[in-house]
Amino acid sequence: MISFKNNSNLILLLLFSSVGLRCLAQSANQSQDLNTNERPNIVVFFVDDLGWQDMSEPFYSTKTAINEKFHTPHIESLAKDAVKFTNAYATPVCTPSRVSFLTGLNAAHHRVTNWTHPKANTATDSNDEILNPPDWNINGLSPVPNIPHTIYATPFPSILKSNGYYTIHIGKAHWGSAGTPGASPLNLGFMVNVAGHSAGHPQNYYGEQNYGNLPSKTSYQAVPDLMEYHGSSTFLTEALTQEALKALEEPIRRKEPFFLHFSNYAVHVPIQPDPRFVQRYLDRGLDSTEAAYASLVEGYDKSIGDIVQFLKDKGIYDNTVIIFLSDNGGLSLSPQRSGEVHTQNLPLKAGKGSLYEGGIRIPLLIKQASRHEPSSNPTPVMVEDLFPTILHMAKIKDYQLVQREPDGKDLTSLLAGKNDDRWNNRPLIWNIPNKWTVPDGPGINFFSALRQGDYKLLYDMKQGKLELYNLKEDIGERNNLAPRMKEKTKALSKLLSDQLRIWKAQLPTYKATGQQVPYPDQLKSVDQ
Repeated sequence: MISFKNNSNLILLLLFSSVGLRCLAQSANQSQDLNTNERPNIVVFFVDDLGWQDMSEPFYSTKTAINEKFHTPHIESLAKDAVKFTNAYATPVCTPSRVSFLTGLNAAHHRVTNWTHPKANTATDSNDEILNPPDWNINGLSPVPNIPHTIYATPFPSILKSNGYYTIHIGKAHWGSAGTPGASPLNLGFMVNVAGHSAGHPQNYYGEQNYGNLPSKTSYQAVPDLMEYHGSSTFLTEALTQEALKALEEPIRRKEPFFLHFSNYAVHVPIQPDPRFVQRYLDRGLDSTEAAYASLVEGYDKSIGDIVQFLKDKGIYDNTVIIFLSDNGGLSLSPQRSGEVHTQNLPLKAGKGSLYEGGIRIPLLIKQASRHEPSSNPTPVMVEDLFPTILHMAKIKDYQLVQREPDGKDLTSLLAGKNDDRWNNRPLIWNIPNKWTVPDGPGINFFSALRQGDYKLLYDMKQGKLELYNLKEDIGERNNLAPRMKEKTKALSKLLSDQLRIWKAQLPTYKATGQQVPYPDQLKSVDQ
């Protein structure tokens, strides 16, 4: 029996019941429309910290020695049905990329410019002796207004959901800090959430360790849910895969289109060996660290293979869009990876955290529902482009956003093989006014960058220096052209600065004076 202390509670119950009935009726009507329109299912495999070459499928002009280290047959198979983007980009660390993916906004625009701490109102910037970071959105994304230090925006899963899609999130979320609405995928348009919360990496990959959920040892990084696997030998990647397959049964039973966001915690630290695969790499002569890393890679590849096979067995693979990408470049720091630092992504320079190519260039595959032909596209594209692309592929044209129009561009014309100078001349922008780690590294901490066509400009805020590279001729960014190509450097500096001003992008300040660092076009060296 339900009792009420006052009439206001009864009124609220009746109101919510009425809204619920209307939503159910609307959902039923939308489902009928969707069956008529035959909207595709959408699956996104979002891998964490995966380098551009960290798989046996090459995204370069040729297969590299790094590609040869890995065994990812299911990625190779998917590539045979997909468009491969060889110049795809994200931000150099995870949360900014993930917020850009969900909102369609560039990180310079949404101001989540560093990874977010699982605890609310906690900045993650390391201390610097010269610069202070700006007051950035340290709490990440929020679907409701007036949450301090967040970007208030409409995430596209909520648009899919309101248009009849059954929306599922599995694995890493890391869109908002604990205690804020963005911490839970259920507040961002997902109907199902398994293991997604405010933390960005797992405390532990092992079921025997309850994925970190142990008495007196549990931290923010302990992976939630998955209790049925606690104490078992089920590796985290496999547990997430099994949960994804279970979740897919319901929309298939309902004959509703679905969106699955499968966000593996792998291959983020801790680099713990997957027992199912590690021996293969030890036998090849890799040391224990690299063998463990390669085993994590093969584990996520198996996940992809299992889910793709499930779609085929259900007879829905042909009507399913599949997108595969990483959230930033590969690790290049010790002790997480073996070897000399910043060499793990060669010929790309540096790695995660850097605005050199090793930190921001990512693998991207898009398998369409209508076409299953392999092709390669060299057009530079950005993670925020997936927002309008997914909505277009879902045949959703009319939707309202609390943010302005997305910064990302619809990629469907590129998927159809259509390209023109508008794409090739489009500037891509990065702005990292933060100190991600100690010590500074190549392209790491307080950098902005722009790519237009073959040319890429980097702005070192701390040193007040500009660098210019021709990526077509110099993918490793070894030959700085700025001293010899002053007019090109000046033009790109203005283009970068103008866009940063339009977005009111944040810049750090000098500790000694409190003054903001100059925009790149304000440097004296630009006019010399």
